[in-house]
Amino acid sequence: MLTLKYITENTEEVIARLAIKNYDGSAIIAQVVELDNLRKTTQVQVDTASAELNILSKEIGLLFKQGKQTEAELAKEKTVELKETIKTLGDQQAAVELKLNELLVQIPNLPHSSVPAGKHAEDNLTERTGGKMPNLPVGAVPHWDLAKKYDLIDFELGVKISGAGFPVYKGKGARLQRALINFFLDNALEAGYLEIQPPYVVNAASGYGTGQLPDKEGQMYHCDVDDLYLIPTAEVPVTNIYRDVILNENELPIKNTAYSACFRREAGSYGKDVRGLNRLHQFDKVEIVQIQHPDKSYETLDQMVNYVQTLVEKLELPWRILRLCGGDMSFTSALTFDFEVYSAAQERWLEVSSVSNFESYQANRLKCRFRTADKKTQLVHTLNGSAMALPRIVAALLENNQTPEGIRIPKALIPYTGFDMIS
Repeated sequence: MLTLKYITENTEEVIARLAIKNYDGSAIIAQVVELDNLRKTTQVQVDTASAELNILSKEIGLLFKQGKQTEAELAKEKTVELKETIKTLGDQQAAVELKLNELLVQIPNLPHSSVPAGKHAEDNLTERTGGKMPNLPVGAVPHWDLAKKYDLIDFELGVKISGAGFPVYKGKGARLQRALINFFLDNALEAGYLEIQPPYVVNAASGYGTGQLPDKEGQMYHCDVDDLYLIPTAEVPVTNIYRDVILNENELPIKNTAYSACFRREAGSYGKDVRGLNRLHQFDKVEIVQIQHPDKSYETLDQMVNYVQTLVEKLELPWRILRLCGGDMSFTSALTFDFEVYSAAQERWLEVSSVSNFESYQANRLKCRFRTADKKTQLVHTLNGSAMALPRIVAALLENNQTPEGIRIPKALIPYTGFDMIS
């Protein structure tokens, strides 16, 4: 979340920058400023009463020694009143701080100065493109038909077992999934990331730490009895490793990667855009996470974007990178680049990765800091990226590589699949 200090010292700037995300922050920011002023006033009253109490406490003993019994008793009565006042003020201050925190976690991160204005995905800016557009054979079909033809994915069986959005992968379809997971993990390890195997459920504190709560509470699967949430991405448990941690400056950057299943309710998603693998409730993804020095986080963001680009290039997919506009950005992000690959049979671009810099927004919620050489502590910057999400990658691989003889496997994947053709 944004720091209280930054909001109160840069109120108009905060409101103006939030507007780029199409978020009207004027009312909530005004409440924050008002509560902060009340908090400061209350603190002054507490300090004043505490100082008076300290003086009186020292005087009481002296008054008794001097035989001034009446004055001493009156001073004792005054200390009782002061203690009650301090307690009342302390309770008021705690209530104010609780309300302040409730408001602060509702305020999105500020967008970076390079974020373009815009309300919808159509307003995103294309940064660069690459890859060769496939020339499909006559009679080419979308991936859901290919999955049925070659018995790779059973969507109906998933409905029987769980419901829509929970496909069952079979045979070479399952092997392709496993191959992609290992391919993405091996590439991340080669790039210097440490592999983590995280839990698939997290507590509420973890959800708040990375900003999924309260913003995305309705989109997360919740286990009511144990008050645990199924993870929407490995970003949540991996980043929360560093919650309430003070790192040494020489430990930065920290680079982690993790494979996990991901669970998202995707409430309100209907229509042609959700068919097949286009939008699922459960899917596989390899995530990369970095904890970085604030001075180096945007250089790191560029490096992470370039790294994800190497993955789509190795998979021989046509791709493009988008700089997201304010209206299409996530609640927690300061700057996001989306990767899309072209799905030839559907004739549309499919998002397969988001790479984001959260600056200190998550770190402030996580209380993740680093200690500088002069022993001062400072908030880190956190970054993460999908490297990569599997469903739409699989959709594009199946569609773009279909031939009259079967589905061709990209050269880089063959050592992982153990076959070069699905037929």
